[in-house]
Amino acid sequence: MRIAIGADHRGLELKQFIIELLKQMGHSYQDLGTHTADSVDYPDIAQKVAEKVAAGNFDLGILICDTGIGMCIAANKVKGIRAASVYDAFGTRRARQHNDANILCLGAREEQSAVPEIVETFLNTKFDGERHQKRVDKIRAIEEIS
Repeated sequence: MRIAIGADHRGLELKQFIIELLKQMGHSYQDLGTHTADSVDYPDIAQKVAEKVAAGNFDLGILICDTGIGMCIAANKVKGIRAASVYDAFGTRRARQHNDANILCLGAREEQSAVPEIVETFLNTKFDGERHQKRVDKIRAIEEIS
């Protein structure tokens, strides 16, 4: 699977941890920044990752900032993106199954021991479709009129 990943300065350490997980799982990835601890604006990173995922250049994306919330808000401004800020494997599973989430947003303060299960769940859970498809279609319709 092809993964676009990005983080602001607060998420740099967790991003590196997740990149190692992606390597161990055999996924390809592109690190879209940041690459230093210097302060950056998270919307810039979120936009890069979201646009690449929306264009189909990557299957899924992962974004990290202090809480994951800012990245999630910014990424969801890009048409075609359904980013989810999650804190456990259950929420992650539902975001993929029910919402066809295509970007995972994590907080840098997340307990690192939970991160491998969250990332693995995000990458391995498929969208259920069926009754959930009409809801995702309604989300897409909102994008068309906004």
